[in-house]
Amino acid sequence: MTGDMLKRLAARPQAPLGHDRATPLDRAERLSADLGIDLHMKRDDLAGLGMGGNKVRQLAFYLGEAMAEGADAILITGAVQSNFARTAAAAGARLGMSVHLQLEDRVPSDDPLYRTGGNVFLDGLFGAEARSYPHGEDEAGADRALMAWADELRAAGRRPYVIPLGPGHPPLGALGYCQAAAEVLAQDSAHMVHVIASGSGASHAGLLFGLRALGRQDPVLGICVRRSAGAQIPRLFDRCREIGELLGMENPVHEDDIALFDDSLAPGYGRLSFAVAEAIMTMASREGVALDPVYTGKVFAGLMALRRRHILPDGERVCFWHTGGVPALFAYQNLWREFLSK
Repeated sequence: MTGDMLKRLAARPQAPLGHDRATPLDRAERLSADLGIDLHMKRDDLAGLGMGGNKVRQLAFYLGEAMAEGADAILITGAVQSNFARTAAAAGARLGMSVHLQLEDRVPSDDPLYRTGGNVFLDGLFGAEARSYPHGEDEAGADRALMAWADELRAAGRRPYVIPLGPGHPPLGALGYCQAAAEVLAQDSAHMVHVIASGSGASHAGLLFGLRALGRQDPVLGICVRRSAGAQIPRLFDRCREIGELLGMENPVHEDDIALFDDSLAPGYGRLSFAVAEAIMTMASREGVALDPVYTGKVFAGLMALRRRHILPDGERVCFWHTGGVPALFAYQNLWREFLSK
């Protein structure tokens, strides 16, 4: 099955987004000593395009299909501080495609810096056009609005390519993390427990599917960043099944392979907690690496909670997937100050 998956991935069109070099796998020396584990970081925040992150791997497959279809415009929905939107804007600039972003109100905040800084500033810098969508938990409605925008572009003579938000569509982006599984094993083939954000499920499912298809049983622990573990489990299993269908392969993932933890989710998507603030400050002060409040800060907070609960035992080899998102940190400066002053 190993060679079969890699051949099928290689046969899919991929856009040239400059991520052909492996991202580093670094050992976190000081945090390893602090936490009593052997901690490594897969630095996908250094992926290279548009300030990096996991979406570079995902967009390579989406935009490979877009280029094959002759598209000249990209449409995508995300939260106001969406990393996917920001990376899509950068990818469009590189490929000469216009980018149209639908930014949904997923995080309750009227802070002007949140509304205009961080990823939003970069969206404009990369030349994207943005519209607002007033709801934050209406994936089907957001997709309908995006399709209507695509119809407007078609009527104007454009050739749009839509990246849907909701489930039920081929998870092309997850293929990037099937490839990432092979990449990390080429860097270190020893057993590791992988800890990664679980939001849309594309990166988590892709990594899990890829490892299992490569014959590895290394645990993949998903840290919930948007919905509870109970709500995320069926979504993730569906993603794994859809990856198999997309590649024309049997799904190697079993239900008992799916491990999800929502210890650090509260008070909700994109909202700060003391645990997340502590995790961000710990990583910064001990390793000189910045995390963000929405994804990687929650994941590292979840990792520390798993260590306290001894789900990660003494000396365990752990790979923390740094999936990027650091530009959003700059949009949270006012919220951060207000939160820490409470």
